[in-house]
This record gives sequence, structure tokens and C-alpha cells, in this order.
Amino acid sequence: MKSPPKVITTRSFKKFILESFLSDLKQLPWYRLNLIPDLDCAIEYFQSELLQLWNSHAPLCKVRVKGTHLTKETKMAKAHYFNENLNNNISNPRNFWKIISNIQAPPSHSQPAALKVNNQTVQHPLDVANAFNNYFVGCATTLIAKLGNDTQSERPHTGQDPPTVQRPRNPEKFSFRPVPVSAITKLLHNQKMKYQSGPDQIPAMLLKISAPAIAKPVATLINESLATGYIPKLWKTARVVPIHKSGDNTLVSNYRPISLLPVMSIILEKCVYTQLRDYYQYQNYLTPDQTGFRPNHSTTTALLKVCNDIQAGMEQGNLTGAIFLDFAKAFDTVDHGILLQKLKNSGIGDSTLTWFQSYVSDRSQFVSISDSTSLPLPVTCGVPQGSILGPLLFTIFINDLPNVCKASTVHMYADDTVIYTSKPNLPQLEAVLQEQFTGVEK
Repeated sequence: MKSPPKVITTRSFKKFILESFLSDLKQLPWYRLNLIPDLDCAIEYFQSELLQLWNSHAPLCKVRVKGTHLTKETKMAKAHYFNENLNNNISNPRNFWKIISNIQAPPSHSQPAALKVNNQTVQHPLDVANAFNNYFVGCATTLIAKLGNDTQSERPHTGQDPPTVQRPRNPEKFSFRPVPVSAITKLLHNQKMKYQSGPDQIPAMLLKISAPAIAKPVATLINESLATGYIPKLWKTARVVPIHKSGDNTLVSNYRPISLLPVMSIILEKCVYTQLRDYYQYQNYLTPDQTGFRPNHSTTTALLKVCNDIQAGMEQGNLTGAIFLDFAKAFDTVDHGILLQKLKNSGIGDSTLTWFQSYVSDRSQFVSISDSTSLPLPVTCGVPQGSILGPLLFTIFINDLPNVCKASTVHMYADDTVIYTSKPNLPQLEAVLQEQFTGVEK
């Protein structure tokens, strides 16, 4: 018996004319954004107007997947296109390898048809989605409970300094500057032509092609967020895709979560990231012992630093010992109260700190399997996965770790940390490393 043809939902661009779309987009009453007092409502209005026009110019439709003979013709046409492009860029290494990366198909991440949960097999897509979401959210909170941490209670930043408090060299407080429309235009233009969207259903490619018409209203929304210290709830919701790592594909523990955030929230984060990074660079605040997430730094520079220190110890006739640390669920277990206090200690002003408090609080995530979506669950700890600000905030969170290890050297690449020292004999070496490790544990 012949199986029914596979039908998928996609957009039809047969009658799509970019100039006409942009013209209609510019005619929309974006001035109303300034009249809406609630930022959440303003975001909903922006999203509704943009998607409604998008649907009228490029409507959704159901199509059958192409037959084998058509697929073969498509592959031949693609091969001819890429061969011609490669030949034209043979003398331009950058473009050549960019084309190569486009040719390479991303690995297939098929979603499981069933999962084993509490010794039972669940098969319904909704049950599978809920099982994944419960596991991903529960991992961090379970680990924190084992460590006796009170992160789940969202303890406030009380103003009490941690024992390793750092201060910026210049007491000047950091505050947000308004983001000009030109900067928003550039960020929109730099988006990749990706059709995949986050929870708001707005793909990056739509924002990219709409840049000439929406840069000003987007700037209005972003500057309102920075001025009020508030991030819309929609921009703090992540759609999570489970990616199989290895092993039994029916076990949730063999999957890692990939979070898809609204592209608009990523643009907002890029604006904040640029200002915050520039501030920390001016203050020379970030420890030189951190190599991750920094320009002109890499795993290579980290390895060279450690190897050079070991060689220097050997030349003095000393023994070198090291402790390698990999903090479990490091990004997911960041304590929001401690993070906010460290941001304050680094020179973030009170009004700006309100924005960061909004950033880490009231976040949620859901998992989609097939056409089923899990119940959203609150994310009460950690820095957002897949975010722009997450790595920088994590860097600030562990920036004072070297201050704990006064009698040794610390080098970090993100959360991968090595504590090492050189001593003339083994007993001294063991004693110092044990003391340093005990200090880190506290």
C-alpha cells in the first residue's frame, strides 16, 4: 500500500515583492508605540502588526514534499551553483570557506518518538515534551539542592559584599546610553537569513529584510526597555530544542537543551552587551586569568599561558601540580542574588541594576516536540542559555575566583578552571593545592 505524501507548512513567496512589502510596512502606524504605556502591550502590538503584514505578503500554505525525481534535479542544480561559486572565489580564502560551510549540511537531530520516564514509556508528543522540560529545568534546581544552595529562593542583593569583593579602578557608575536608530539598523541588517524563529514567531530573516522600515520602532522599544529597567515577558521566554548527545535515545539524560530566544531580545542584548563590554574594558575590570569569551583570546592562548608557567617552574627545579575543575551545570546554577551583587560591586548603577534584575527574573521555557508544546516552566536560576549576555554575566560571576587562590595561579576558559603551583618538593605542593582547593569549595 502506497504511503500518503508528506505535507509540510511553509510560506509562499510566489507573489512576494520586497519593495511592496517595505512600502506597506512603512505605512503602518508605528507612532502608536509611543502612546502605549505598557511595554508588554507595545511588544504585542509590534509583533501583531509585523506578522499580519508578513502573512498577507507571504502567506502560509501546505505543500507536499517533492518526489524523488524532483529532489534529484534540485541536488544537481545546487551542485552546479556551488561549483560555480567555488570557482569564482578560489582566490578569496574567506569567501571560499564560507561557501564550504554553507555546503556542509548540519547534522540531523531527529526527535525521539518515545522516552523512558520513571520506568515507564511515554509516547505522546505532549508527554515527551513535558518530560524533557521537567528534566531540563529540574537539573539545575536538583544540583543546587544537593549543594545546599538557596538560589531557588531568589535571594535579593542585600548590599553585603562577598568576601572576594572587587571594585572598579574608577568609581564612575555605569548607566545605559540611548541606542541610536543607526545602530539598530546595522544590527538588523547583520542578521542572518534564518527562517527559524523563537517563541514570538518572528524569524531573523524577516527582521533583516524589514530593517529600512522597522529600525525606528525597534529602537523605540529597546530604548524604552533600557530607560524603564524592564524587559518584556515575551522576550524572556525560550523555546527549547532537545539535541541527542549519545547513548540510549529514550533517556532524557542523553539530551542537551538548545534554547531559541526571540530575535528581538537578542538584538536588545547586543545593545546592552556592547555598552557593558566597553565599560569593563575601560575599567580594566576583567581578570587577565580568564580567557573565555574575550577578543584576541582562545584555548590556544590559555594553553600557552599554562605551559609557559609550568616550564618556568621546571627551569627553577620545582615540581608543578595542578587541579583541573569543571563546574557542573555552571551556567545553569548561577545564583541571581550573588550575580546582582557582583554587578553592583563592579560599578553598575542602581537604576541600571534594575534592568539586570528584570533580565534574570521571571524567565520561562517550553519544549516543542512535533506539533505539541509543553507547559512553560519558570527558570529560577542560571544565566540564559543561547543568550548574548549570558557568557559575559558568567564571566563577572566568577571574575573574583583568582582572589581566593592567593598561593597559586588560576587560569580559566569560561567555567573550565585549572589551579596550579610550583614547589621544591611534593609535600609542599600537595599542602598548597589542598589548601587552595578547600578555599574554592567554600
